[in-house]
Amino acid sequence: MEIILYISAALAAIGFLILCISLAATLKSLRTTLDNVAGTVDGLQKQLDGVTKETTDLLHKTNNLAEDIQDKSEKLNSVVDAVKGVGTNVQQLNHSIGKITHSISRSVENNEEKIAQVVQWSNVAMEIRDKWKARKAKETTSYPEPQRALPPVE
Repeated sequence: MEIILYISAALAAIGFLILCISLAATLKSLRTTLDNVAGTVDGLQKQLDGVTKETTDLLHKTNNLAEDIQDKSEKLNSVVDAVKGVGTNVQQLNHSIGKITHSISRSVENNEEKIAQVVQWSNVAMEIRDKWKARKAKETTSYPEPQRALPPVE
């Protein structure tokens, strides 16, 4: 019976040894896996640092671009205001020209009869002048000059 006790103690020792060897192999495999995970995490950390740097640079460029757009927008606003002022001045000029044109039209309408009389008197004066020239020419030469029904166009 003692032998059974020794055999069972030996079997227990062998089982414990196998358990320890398995546990050591598992721990070694776990260590390798954890080393791989640590390497992966280091790689991710480096990539994340690169992405962070690129994101920061991109953010700075975006801010600079936004400031540039703001400056150009303010400059463009002054140009728009200037063009608006020119438009207002042109509109006022058009209005003034319209008033002047209306005033001239009204003056012509009011003085239409006087203008017609001036034209008639001008025609009469030109006829008298033509007759006067014809008489002078007749007196200086024997050839009479034909009289014109209409005044000459000059």
